[in-house]
Amino acid sequence: MDARYPIGKYVHQPYSEGLKKEFLQELRMLPADLEMAILNLDEAQLDTSYREGGWSIKQVVHHIADSHINAYVRCKLALTEDKPTVKPYDENSWAELEDVKKVPLNVSLTLVHALHERWVAALRDLDEKGFERTIYHPEQKKELSIWYLLGMYVWHGKHHLAQIKTLRESKNW
Repeated sequence: MDARYPIGKYVHQPYSEGLKKEFLQELRMLPADLEMAILNLDEAQLDTSYREGGWSIKQVVHHIADSHINAYVRCKLALTEDKPTVKPYDENSWAELEDVKKVPLNVSLTLVHALHERWVAALRDLDEKGFERTIYHPEQKKELSIWYLLGMYVWHGKHHLAQIKTLRESKNW
């Protein structure tokens, strides 16, 4: 297994009502799943990298908050503007900022809970046409639909959860 991609890389799936319900449920459950994944870990464990050269668990949790804030905003932009160009950001630099080092994880967990509640509410009543609205991502040089973003960020949450859980299992925590 590749520690970088314990669940494999993202594979886009076509829209369906059943998959929409599944994705929204997974998006809704991610905050609680994330809390359970780090439950009872001490500071030394939270500062442990999930792989050689990778981020610590603490960085991963703060990264999920940062990344999902950006994804939420991108979805809202797609809903309110015609193919807006989004601003990329350097996630590795964000993971090294002082807030990631100093702010307790419960702050990011609380943020992720509230954010996902809003995100699901923003998307749950969209039909297939609504999910076809797009953003333009200048680094990828392509348009990405809200449907693609939803699937990608559901995968993203599961991807990071698997990194944490795999580390816990390997360390017998």
